[in-house]
Parts: sequence; structure tokens; C-alpha cells
Amino acid sequence: MPLLSLGSLKLKNPLMLASGTWGFGETLPQEVLKGAGALVSKGISLFPREGNPPPRLSETPCGLINSIGLENPGLSVFRERILPRLLSYGPPVVVNILGESEEEFLRLAEGLCGAGASGLEVNISCPNVKKGGIAFSQDPEGVFRLVKRIREVWKGFLAVKLSPVGPVSEVAQAAEEAGAEALTCANTYPALSVIREGKGPRFHLGGLSGPAIKPLTLRLVYELSRRVKLPLIACGGIVSGRDAWEYLLCGARAFQVGTATLLDPRAPLRILSELDALAKDG
Repeated sequence: MPLLSLGSLKLKNPLMLASGTWGFGETLPQEVLKGAGALVSKGISLFPREGNPPPRLSETPCGLINSIGLENPGLSVFRERILPRLLSYGPPVVVNILGESEEEFLRLAEGLCGAGASGLEVNISCPNVKKGGIAFSQDPEGVFRLVKRIREVWKGFLAVKLSPVGPVSEVAQAAEEAGAEALTCANTYPALSVIREGKGPRFHLGGLSGPAIKPLTLRLVYELSRRVKLPLIACGGIVSGRDAWEYLLCGARAFQVGTATLLDPRAPLRILSELDALAKDG
């Protein structure tokens, strides 16, 4: 495949490993890590986060609900111990960053300057504590200000990972105007499963991923491709080359594979092979 350009980011193929589902590559075959177009890291916060207590995962028909709680080792450990290993695999590394204030995002961007990462993916589904806990993704003006400030300190590739709920189009346009180079569409959908436990039910709230959300995100990509000029990175329920092909037909330039790697660690290679076959067939 010829090199693919997403703004300043160059990919050897359109498949990116989605943030979170592959950890830091500990359990994936090296040929998968080396064969991806780009590696999007697990979400990194300024300081370590322990995440949520169990249950963290529950299966649903055609999907998976997760509530990991953004567990990660924090910026310092990631930059010094983990990022060098990810860079050794070859594909460009895009670091997913998360924060509860503009200042935290800015410190993350500053702390990653010069560390070797090719880009940042900004997780705007985090709550903005200075606005009473409302998620950045629900506030187009806040997203504009956040992205603009990050762009002032980060000169590499910059993508914004959209939430699938709320004023998605307005937020996407705000990110575009503020200087983002691409939009990841999209994060998981709010969901709940009921778990039978002991004397009564237990309610598991989290984010739904997997094939169940593909038709919803497919429509989001289709609609956003007609409202913004930025390249779109599709993310939602891709488990086959046909899934990826449909997203590309609907306006995406690249795509991320997430839950599929939990089902089969070699799934990304299979998806690329199937996509290549579909492209050759026209």
C-alpha cells in the first residue's frame, strides 16, 4: 500500500491500534505491532491512575462494556520506560492523553515534546472539573480553547477523539477550527449491563464497544465527512476487512481496531489482508 497522509502523520497502511485494548503491547505478537500503520497508546494522565474496581468488563450481545477507569502509570513512567519500547516496533506512536483540566492536558503535551512520539490523540470524554464535571466533549467552546492551547505547545500530529454523544458536529467543527489535524470517530457509547450477584443485581455502567456499535458509528462518520474537511479516523466495531472497507466508503481515511484484538490478538493482520483483497476486487 502507498503511504497514507493524515495531516502531518504518514502511515504505511490505514490500520491503527486503538487506545486501551492492546495495553502497551505486552500480549500482542510483535508482527502485529510492527505491521500496524500506527500505534495509539493507552490513555496517559499526568499522574498514575489505579482505575476502577471490578467488574471492569461485561459481555453483551455483539459487544463489550468496559469500565477500566483509565488505569495507567502516568506521564513520567510512560515517557521513560514504555514509550521507548513502543517506538522500537517501527510504526509511528500516537499518545492518547487525558486530563481533568486544560492545564493537565497542556502539561502532558509539554512533557511529551521531544520524547519521540509522532502525535497526540486528545481524549475529550474526560470531565472538566473547572466546569462542574461536564465532559469537554459536551462543550464546543471548551474544546476549541483546549485544542488551540495544545496546538501552541505541540507541533506534531494532533487528533481529537470525539464522543459519540452530545453536540458531535459542533465539537468536531470546533476542533477543526482550533487546529486539529484529524478526528477519531468515536469513543465508546454509554451503556449498562445487569449482573446477577448474590442476593440482588449489580449494575455495571461503562462504555459499549464491539460490532454492536458499528452501524451507529458508521453513520457518524458518514455525516461528519460532509461537515468537516479534516481526515476522519473511524473507530467502532471493526472486526473484519469488510467493516473497515465500509468505513472508508463512508468517508474515513483510516481506522482503528480495538475490541477485535481482545477476541483475537492477530485480528489486525487478518483485517488488513481482507481489506487488501477487497481493494483489489474493486
